[in-house]
Amino acid sequence: MIGITSYGAYVPPTRLPFAVIAGRAPLEGGPEKAVAWNDEDSITMAVAAAAHCLHGRDRGRVDGVFFASTTYAFGEKQAAALVARALDLRRDVESVDFGNSLRAGTAALRAAAAAVAAGPARLLLVIASDCRLAVPGSALEMNLGDGAAAFLVGGDDPIATLEASHSIADEAIDVWRSAGDPFVHSWEDRFVLQEGYKPNIVEAVAGLLAKTGSSVSDYARIAVVAPDARSHAGMARELCLKPDQVQDPCFGRLGNAGTAFAPLLLAGALESLQPGERLLLANYGDGADAMAFRATEHIESLGGRRGLSWHLARRRSVVHYDRYLTARSLRPTEWQPTTGPGLSATVHHRERDDDISLRGQRCGRCGAIQFPAQRVCETCFARDDFEAVRLSDRVGRVVTYTFDSFFPTPDPPTIVTIVDVDGARIHLQLVNCTPEATRIGLPVEFTFRRIHESGGRPNYYWKGSPLPDA
Repeated sequence: MIGITSYGAYVPPTRLPFAVIAGRAPLEGGPEKAVAWNDEDSITMAVAAAAHCLHGRDRGRVDGVFFASTTYAFGEKQAAALVARALDLRRDVESVDFGNSLRAGTAALRAAAAAVAAGPARLLLVIASDCRLAVPGSALEMNLGDGAAAFLVGGDDPIATLEASHSIADEAIDVWRSAGDPFVHSWEDRFVLQEGYKPNIVEAVAGLLAKTGSSVSDYARIAVVAPDARSHAGMARELCLKPDQVQDPCFGRLGNAGTAFAPLLLAGALESLQPGERLLLANYGDGADAMAFRATEHIESLGGRRGLSWHLARRRSVVHYDRYLTARSLRPTEWQPTTGPGLSATVHHRERDDDISLRGQRCGRCGAIQFPAQRVCETCFARDDFEAVRLSDRVGRVVTYTFDSFFPTPDPPTIVTIVDVDGARIHLQLVNCTPEATRIGLPVEFTFRRIHESGGRPNYYWKGSPLPDA
């Protein structure tokens, strides 16, 4: 009975309306896509989705992190290890990156289920996150969106068991991105659909149905990825799906989120699945994957998830296309980022508990919480008597703030705050908030973001974000 025990999602709140891409004013309710902003990337979105997935769970039980993406921040440096550190997981977790294919997300899910079945791992965290770019103003730009999804895979009280899977490997140069190229490219649409997408999806689904002895009518929800809305509608007709079976692909709201697209649709389907109902997931990229799940009675008791629908309902619109281009570094600048050594690796290593894990410390004598770590307690002056505490999953409150109009950002001013977290005072930038909404006492949660780029590599830290109900 191995399957998904928890799930989480993350969709950037920023939306780029298609009208803005075309140089017009945004239309209320018009088509749009989700876009990561200047301090977000596949790493930060992965941490956010995983944090939602781990909400209310014992992080000490996680035995490994499988991270899937085609847009890692580094060409040679494991992303799963960085994510595990940001989530403050055990040091002995297994960490693996899955990449180079839009099927990497479903491949990681299948690998996690197989690893749990084989042992000794009992609980694995699977994350898929992508932040792909198309040439500005191209037709492909409207189809691509950004997002992440995360799942805990194990055998203890799963909310949906993995019944079977079937995979097809194929070779076709239909959608690709060369090494060093920031933009995704696609061959002629008819070739992509007729020679790649359609035959592979149909073959993978047929193989899965044969393995399980089932038909499409046995599935309450069927989530199928597609290059665009039109080809998705065509595939639904090809598979003879009823309208109430089809999981909304979210074109015009989210966009094709690459390796995270199929996992996000899976997370969306789990929100409405009832005990005993079955779900079919089909993914495409250099072949196809098809997976069959069955919901258990535990799905009704899983609450408090920030799933796909929660994130889609939270949005802010980009008003000017130039702001988007600036946020994604798509505009030429007078000075290019330096390729020198950047931030000292020694300093980064020494301060990684503070910067990456957001660990504070609790005094063993008086119980006061402090940040960053130091040898002497600020309250009772006890020396070298502390235990580490994770602050990233706590709630803080703004003590004071200022607006910085000189810090480089697409949306000035930058909101800089001092936040109190159970007695510890932390200097933080505030995101997902306007100057008008900033106030003393504002409750904030913590979100992992890019703080700056130096030496040709991103540097990460935590920022504050107002609680949704604040």
